Amino acid sequence: MLAVDLGNEAPALELSLAVEPGSTLAVMGPSGAGKSSLLRCVAGLLRPRRGRVALGDETWLDVAARIALPTERRGLGYMFQGYALFPRMSAAANVAFGIDGARKERRLRAVAMLERLGVGALADRLPERLSGGERQRVALARALAPEPRLLLLDEPLSALDPRTRLAAAGELASVLAEAEAPAVIVTHSFEEAAILGSEIAVLDGGRIVQRGAAAELAAKPASALVADLAGATVLSGVVVGVREGLTLVEVEDGAPGTALLASTDPDPGGAQGVAVSVFPWELTLAAAPPAGESAMNHLSGEIVSITEFGNRARVTLATPQPLTAELTSASVARLGLRPGARTTATWKATATRLSPRQHLERA
Repeated sequence: MLAVDLGNEAPALELSLAVEPGSTLAVMGPSGAGKSSLLRCVAGLLRPRRGRVALGDETWLDVAARIALPTERRGLGYMFQGYALFPRMSAAANVAFGIDGARKERRLRAVAMLERLGVGALADRLPERLSGGERQRVALARALAPEPRLLLLDEPLSALDPRTRLAAAGELASVLAEAEAPAVIVTHSFEEAAILGSEIAVLDGGRIVQRGAAAELAAKPASALVADLAGATVLSGVVVGVREGLTLVEVEDGAPGTALLASTDPDPGGAQGVAVSVFPWELTLAAAPPAGESAMNHLSGEIVSITEFGNRARVTLATPQPLTAELTSASVARLGLRPGARTTATWKATATRLSPRQHLERA
């Protein structure tokens, strides 16, 4: 088990976490939250002012006891953002670099790892002759080849184009599932974190604000930041009362005045008000709220844009607190939706999640 307890002033870190063998922790957060600094502290590339890092019974760092094991003795595999392959070394030489043993044995093990990841035929190519996906596999092979006791991956998919990123995430998840070592991955994508991580930890200001399974974070975000990272639209509001067991929240609706939204969540408290989050696919659109509709929440606005991808479309509404709805392309055509037209978004109280309102900065 990896156990980490760190405190540092610059960059700010104040956190404790543990990762079990065979588990993968995906770490998310806005820029400057401390994600990469966490990896660097665990790897021994950054020395915190106080704290402890241990893997199983072996202490890698204990500032108070003046223990600081060098990076090369920690037995870890580190996959850097952008991959950091040696440009004048072949793929096989890059992978063999961290393997102990005779030259021939190192080469055999390196090629075997490349073959395992589907790029064995590229063993003698230089990085400049590899595609982004191929470089990603070589970098992963280099991290895995020494049979590390811990894997650290910093934005392992960021160098890939969006078209191939999700497929690569699935392949990477399969590799991690076979590894016995615990792994910590930094990513900006909630979708990638959900695919790769046994759990997700959200960092903000060097602190873990929420940790749990992807479904848990999406269903019950602890803050506006968590909801935003999970892909929800986040609105700011103020709780004004309770009616028939529902919490009533007053928010601006884009017209003069305010709108009243209902949620099955209790008032989360907080002097700054509340964050109201709803996922785009939980909204329906119509010219006006349908008669007899059980959904209680309605906001109207002008359509700013319609972005289609495959058979789906995202429709953005212009209000002081913008809303985004996701529906089928067929529904867009059937409803006659177009930029400049006005429409009403409708959703249920059960889809309206409340959390404390905090400063929100996108990753």
